[in-house]
Amino acid sequence: MKLGDTLPSIALPATGNKNINLADFIGQCHIVLYFYPRDDTPGCTQEGQDFRDNYAAFTTLNTTVFGISRDSIKKHEGFKAKYNFPFDLLADEDEQLCQLFTVMKNKQMFGKPTRGIERSTFLFDKQGILRYEWRKVKVDNHVDEVLATIQTFEK
Repeated sequence: MKLGDTLPSIALPATGNKNINLADFIGQCHIVLYFYPRDDTPGCTQEGQDFRDNYAAFTTLNTTVFGISRDSIKKHEGFKAKYNFPFDLLADEDEQLCQLFTVMKNKQMFGKPTRGIERSTFLFDKQGILRYEWRKVKVDNHVDEVLATIQTFEK
């Protein structure tokens, strides 16, 4: 995916016993897809809480938020319930979306090479066009930056 591309027609299992096809949202609202490495880790928890704490602002701006990782639906359900996330988490266990958005990267963890999701966020406008992307996201103030960018759509 690159800027200007259209939201893909890909369906993934989601929390709440749903199967969500992203293309179904074209024409309805802005879409934020945030990719994160793993459920219930410090950075991923903080990022989810930041999206949760600002969820009303996203709703006011007619924006739907989805969190995406390779974790299972079972793990996602526990993570969502534990932190009261008001948005759905999508399970990309086969890395279908991760590959499309090229968020899978080789990393170092405790000095050992590993492959995992590079924290990234993608913003689609109401027409389903990719307008902004943030890669190598640092959690602090990231959600505020995403909200400020959406507000520029509304002007």
